[in-house]
Amino acid sequence: MAVITYRQALHDTLREEMLRDEDVFLIGEEIGVFEGSYKITAGLLKEFGEKRVRDTPIAEEGFVGAAVGAAMLGLRPVVELMTINFSLIALDQIVNHAAKIYGMFGGQTSVPMVMRTPGGGGQQLGATHSQNIELYYAFVPGLKVVAPSTPAEAKALLLASIRDNDPVLFLENLALYNTKGEVPDVVEPAEIGKAKVTRPGTDITIIGYSRMAVVAQQVAEQLADEGINAEVIDLRSLRPLDRQTIVDSVRKTGCAVVAEDDWLTYGIGAEIAASISDGAFDYLDAPVRRVAAAEVPLPYAKPLERAALPSAESLTTAVQQTLEAVGRRR
Repeated sequence: MAVITYRQALHDTLREEMLRDEDVFLIGEEIGVFEGSYKITAGLLKEFGEKRVRDTPIAEEGFVGAAVGAAMLGLRPVVELMTINFSLIALDQIVNHAAKIYGMFGGQTSVPMVMRTPGGGGQQLGATHSQNIELYYAFVPGLKVVAPSTPAEAKALLLASIRDNDPVLFLENLALYNTKGEVPDVVEPAEIGKAKVTRPGTDITIIGYSRMAVVAQQVAEQLADEGINAEVIDLRSLRPLDRQTIVDSVRKTGCAVVAEDDWLTYGIGAEIAASISDGAFDYLDAPVRRVAAAEVPLPYAKPLERAALPSAESLTTAVQQTLEAVGRRR
């Protein structure tokens, strides 16, 4: 078992899949000669050539559309969108074509493509380069949306995404690229649509995804020193959403806090809270609390940016307040 970065796990998985299946190819801005803005594709142009590592113009709608066509004809394109913010330029191709073709054509053709894209704040990239707008895509039937939190999960979910016959939006968070973790020598593809209980507990359920799943784990470990036994769920997949794992956990603990990097209003946490209400209402001892980003365009100034983003401190406070409300805090 090796300890590698999230970035390296993505790179190694792309390489392995290109070696395994000649139908897999990469397409996107600056992924070849420049080796990608975040160096995920470093060395792949030299190894596989221009036919399978294709640099594109700055035209997201054009190259995402080209990937849709290639997927319909039997290839397995992996698109790199430099940031999820730029995916908005390709929104028509993603929502009205990639997501709809299988259903509109009566299953005669599928669209086996992956769209890799980083998002998230904390890097002082300004309001239009720091958004978490995964909700736009998790809302759309026909797409699958996954959000790995660790190097091992990144590898397992990318394997699954590339081999899936449906279009998959693969969410990465800029803050995770340099994080390290153990990755087994042999990794099996993850089950898309299956959440993971990363820390069993009995007092409260903390639910997160991507960066906030990592923060949730850290918070749970710190709370253990106070005698609070928190259960942590890493969603891993936003569509399909594993409601059953969430409900089963809350039925056991009776309390829940949801942590997300996107905005509170209409956010992923709202869907999770509704799912808990539907499936575990009679088991709840307190309302579901939500921790999310401030509802503002993310500031550039570092102190303001930090204040606008959810943190370990804000999540810890939410957990403690929930437990205090039901008299459980020790």
